[in-house]
Amino acid sequence: MKQVNYAKESKDSVKMSSPIKTILDYILNSFTIAEIEIRKLKHDPTELLTRAVQPVLWLLIFGQAFSRIRAIPTGNVNYQTFMAPGILAQSMMFISIFYGLSIIWDKDQGILQKLIAMPVPRAAFVTGKAFGAGVRAISQVIIILFLAFLLRLDIKWSILNIVMSILTIVLGAAFFSSLSMALAAIVKSRERFMGIGQVITMPLFFASNAIYPIQIMPHWLQIVARINPLSYVVELLRGYLINGSVSQAGISWMILISATVIIQIISAILYPHIVT
Repeated sequence: MKQVNYAKESKDSVKMSSPIKTILDYILNSFTIAEIEIRKLKHDPTELLTRAVQPVLWLLIFGQAFSRIRAIPTGNVNYQTFMAPGILAQSMMFISIFYGLSIIWDKDQGILQKLIAMPVPRAAFVTGKAFGAGVRAISQVIIILFLAFLLRLDIKWSILNIVMSILTIVLGAAFFSSLSMALAAIVKSRERFMGIGQVITMPLFFASNAIYPIQIMPHWLQIVARINPLSYVVELLRGYLINGSVSQAGISWMILISATVIIQIISAILYPHIVT
């Protein structure tokens, strides 16, 4: 009787630990894929600097010019300070949205076929690569904040605000890189992907609150901005780096996390089709 009870308890414990083991395996597999992506970055660190050129030009030239003419109402905040979080979000998006290009490149080189043959869930591939994109985007946080320090912008330099800004950038990078991978699985060629990437990046950027407040937009554009995930990234960054706190931060985080989970599921479903 004791042996029967012991066997039953063991069986129940296996059932209880199975979901936990699945989650742990998923996390470990994701970190394995992320490590591969980070190693790629170590072989070509110059990419980080070349990616930083455009946001630096935006902040230095566009920011200083519009700060002088005061054409955009930003309250008591200097315009260059106001746009710094927006340019940081823009830099993150530009890095992440073209992340699918590396997937197509891996496919053309025959690397992706070997990766897909690994005993790793497809969702872990997407999450791992999204985390790799987040690490790349963190480098932009360092560069932009260093430039903001040199320009003496009115940034809230607290450890908590910087950490929360980094987490925001990582989550934003996860969303846009997952979107990029879904697009790569659909178009399957570098030329088409580059065309689509160029088409969607600038509208996403200008239809957000990155360089001007939503309140001054026409009504139809305000609606677009409210459903644009980039707007919530900028809102969080602007709250942490300029205001010191974010009003309705919970809603912004919930929207970003929900959007990221949904697009990751879609990407995981589409991911194997890139090699077909």
